[in-house]
Amino acid sequence: MTTNYDPIAEQYKRSKQQPWRTFIECYTLLELAGDPQGLSVLDVACGEGFYTRMLRERGATHVMGIDLSQGMIELAQRQEAQNQQGIEFIVGDARELPVSEQFDLAVAAYLLNYARTRDELQSMCNGIANALKPGGRFVTVNSSPMFHFPGSPSFRHFGFETSASTDWQEGTPITWTFHLDDGPFDIENYHLTADTHEAAFRTAGFNEVRWHAPQLSSDGLTDNTPEYWSPLLTNSPITFIECVK
Repeated sequence: MTTNYDPIAEQYKRSKQQPWRTFIECYTLLELAGDPQGLSVLDVACGEGFYTRMLRERGATHVMGIDLSQGMIELAQRQEAQNQQGIEFIVGDARELPVSEQFDLAVAAYLLNYARTRDELQSMCNGIANALKPGGRFVTVNSSPMFHFPGSPSFRHFGFETSASTDWQEGTPITWTFHLDDGPFDIENYHLTADTHEAAFRTAGFNEVRWHAPQLSSDGLTDNTPEYWSPLLTNSPITFIECVK
């Protein structure tokens, strides 16, 4: 996991406001998470707490956010101090999750795509499964293992672009470039196949694995047509996964 989020924490926070992230990413992930009322929730790779806070606001009773970046956690803790919701934010590595309790639900926005190898992916999946109660669920949005990033079309009008080397194999780096008003920033993640993901989930102890295509919120059609959103829905660089322990 080579991307250092500390110097780009504030920019990444603002990138969450891009319309595609609101009307597709956020909408689909929260739909999959379902009603968290009364549940304990672990947000892995929580960043500055974007989804962590939403899940708490939707009724989760106990919420913890973990991220590898000190800068991201500091942003999350500052927001918690300003608007106290009772969320615990801690620095931690998803490959060695520093939790001893078990949760009803785990969520992760762009975690698994930082695994460079099968072993790293397995460590992440093991940690998440161990942090869930029997019957607990894990939902995540991830760079899609089915998307051919070396041949990626331009997504510039959505506010980002993706690229990768034509030497396309497991472990190949993928670059995401986000374009903001004050300039672009890059994030690097890695390609592992869907079969590799499936095997890691099963080995970790997940009994059910479901892949979900991105969905568009009806609010996304207020200012744009279905044709505008089509590139992100028909050949999407992101996918959603639901696992049940």
